[in-house]
Amino acid sequence: MAYPTPAVTVTTAATFIPEIWSDEIVAAYKKNLVLANVVKRMNFKGKKGDTVHIPAPTRGSASAKAAETAVTLIAATETEVQVAINKHYEYSRLIEDIVEVQALSSLRSFYTEDAGYALAKQVDTDLVQLGRAFNGATVGTNDYATSNTSTKAYIGSDGTTAYNSTTSNAAALTDAAIRRTIQRLDDNDTPMDGRFFIIPPSSRNTLMGLARYTEQAFVGNGNAIRNGEIGQLYGIPVFTTSNADYGAGSSGADRICLMGHRDAMVLVEQVGVRSQTQYKQEYLATLYTADTLYGVKALRTAATTGAALSSSAFALAVPA
Repeated sequence: MAYPTPAVTVTTAATFIPEIWSDEIVAAYKKNLVLANVVKRMNFKGKKGDTVHIPAPTRGSASAKAAETAVTLIAATETEVQVAINKHYEYSRLIEDIVEVQALSSLRSFYTEDAGYALAKQVDTDLVQLGRAFNGATVGTNDYATSNTSTKAYIGSDGTTAYNSTTSNAAALTDAAIRRTIQRLDDNDTPMDGRFFIIPPSSRNTLMGLARYTEQAFVGNGNAIRNGEIGQLYGIPVFTTSNADYGAGSSGADRICLMGHRDAMVLVEQVGVRSQTQYKQEYLATLYTADTLYGVKALRTAATTGAALSSSAFALAVPA
């Protein structure tokens, strides 16, 4: 007996099977992550609690050993970094039955891509804003400007002049500023392995217009390119993202380039991207929701004390 052709099967209903939505959202999420792929990342999935304690041991120094004397003990002054898992974001769509019946399957692809993009953008934004903590700024504020006590960013033309958001003295990225920022990392004993350079699209445009960056000094490594990676600069992977931070508040006038090390900040994921569905009879519609729960924290904010000598990050202000 032939199978009835009007039947609803897993093939004809594939557009609305929750597992397919989930897989596609996760794939889109991973595809759109940039900074989250280059910083320290910890999996806290399935574990209870709302705070992760990360040890922050201090560096010791070598002592001369004289004959017939005891060794010199290094005082233990270890501290810890507490990462609060307090960022819970969701993406929800209510799709009426009539849409499920009449819509093309491409509509599902749009929704899943959009959900993955939206969640990834939020995670990357939270991480990139940690850059404010490395040069004297406060993460909770939107200002990289100079203050009486600290320099929070330098301008992109020389890497030495302090940035001022009031006068907006940001300048286009130059080779001199890049080399000066690399030197700052070197001076802080930051390991070469694990460094990154995050730039906005405007700075990518600047780099692509300079001859030396289309030559050997600025090329990929021949392996699979990570999300957003456009090449390497003096051995440091360069990533471009529209999520690059702003110099002052939500102003679009100035953007921030951030050079640092993977151990400078951490992403702790307690709930990865999760998809759920629920039928709402009162609306004759299905509620689709994707969410994620995580925490972010700057690990090595002060480049002059303890373990911070091993990693830090520096900001360069450039025009949007």
